[in-house]
Amino acid sequence: MTRSLLLALALVAANAAAQDSRPIRMLVGFPPGGSTDIVARIMSDKLREALGRPVIVDNRPGAGGQVAAVALKNAAPD
Repeated sequence: MTRSLLLALALVAANAAAQDSRPIRMLVGFPPGGSTDIVARIMSDKLREALGRPVIVDNRPGAGGQVAAVALKNAAPD
């Protein structure tokens, strides 16, 4: 029991360390330069400061936000 608990804790710690090094990608369904993009970039700066991880703003304009929704649906899981 103790061995399996220690192994589980080690795996959780290794997974947490791997996730902390990956950048966060923020999908925005509107073109760059608009008010939504500006708010997203302000939020990404605050998140970068708070989490200590890079935050990438990924603009996917088109079809009223559907392009970004499809990109989110097809994205690799965390």
